[in-house]
Amino acid sequence: MTDVDVDIAVVGAGAAGLSLAYRLAGTTGPHGAAPTVAVVEAPDGRTRTPPRTWCFWETGDGPYESVVRASWSRLRVRCPDGRVAEAELGATRYKMIRSPDFVALVERRLARLPGLHRLTATVDRVSDDPAGGAVVHGTDASGAPVRVRARWAFDSRPPRRLPAARSTLFQHFRGWFVRCASDAFDPSTVELMDFRTPQPAHGLSFGYVLPLGRREALVEYTEFSPAPLRREEYEQALRHYTGKVLGLDGTTVVDVEEGVIPMTDAVFPRRAGQRVFRIGTAGGATRPATGYTFAAVQRQSDAIADAWRRGRVPVPPPAHAARHRAMDAVVLRALATGRVSGARFFGELFLRNPADRLLRFLDGRSRWWEELAIGLSTPVPPMLRSAVELPVLRRRDAAVRRR
Repeated sequence: MTDVDVDIAVVGAGAAGLSLAYRLAGTTGPHGAAPTVAVVEAPDGRTRTPPRTWCFWETGDGPYESVVRASWSRLRVRCPDGRVAEAELGATRYKMIRSPDFVALVERRLARLPGLHRLTATVDRVSDDPAGGAVVHGTDASGAPVRVRARWAFDSRPPRRLPAARSTLFQHFRGWFVRCASDAFDPSTVELMDFRTPQPAHGLSFGYVLPLGRREALVEYTEFSPAPLRREEYEQALRHYTGKVLGLDGTTVVDVEEGVIPMTDAVFPRRAGQRVFRIGTAGGATRPATGYTFAAVQRQSDAIADAWRRGRVPVPPPAHAARHRAMDAVVLRALATGRVSGARFFGELFLRNPADRLLRFLDGRSRWWEELAIGLSTPVPPMLRSAVELPVLRRRDAAVRRR
């Protein structure tokens, strides 16, 4: 049996768990001592997250600059009717990190942390310890028990079941890392949303292009809809987008990635006990109307590390402001009911608003008057109808179906 006692237990080694461990590695408490930390990682298999890409907006150099795979100073949104919104980002950059590079960076920093424990286990339960603190129960690859006792525990595992919500969609995607025989991409510009894709009956779809050079890019097909597609449907959509829409010739697929992100107005409790907290998507870090998570994870991690440094209860703060969650709930309702065309809705947002205003909103830094201007650039009657009915709607469990 493995039995470990630490100050902080971090369950899960995805973006949220590793970001928190990274911040804690550079933190000392009020008495000058670094925390002892246990990171409990899932074993290889279905419970471990495969390699993936994380993107976020940032001004200047951040703590992960050394592993930024690519960044872009311009963005482009293509509307279904052919109109194009393009914007220079000024000092802001849209940045991309690949998860294996991020893991390697965090591991190098954690290797310098005294009192670090790296454990591989299937976690069965994270709960308050009757004797005080929190306790993580699991089993290792041989089936032997693993127990981690801590003053505080942070659980970053994705929720097995989404909380009840009034509106739930899923952002689901499959991407190809492609290499072309000739120049095909502008390395300075990200195609954030290209709505020249066939639109589904419910929700929206778009192409997403992250150039990694003039001949290389990550090209994704993304949908916001009630259910994921079958693998062959994603492949068909990607063949259509790369061949018919982008006109790429001599293309080789060198790698793939895929994922499903919940977009929901459900309330994710950040506290699972007196000494147990949830972080990441399980703690509400995913932005309901866009699926962006990485930047919110960093804010939560900073706040937790700061609370430890000050000797306070390290409860994760809300990842997004209440008014932003309320606005996102209205958008989700309008999209889920089909009252607005998703492709037209997002296209008009970028056509009718300065890019810096929208980026501040997406990053949770906008002011109320900027949000009012954004709201007035949307189709007002259906949005008002969605806003009026939300308070009387029952929250229901989300039913995830594969089409």
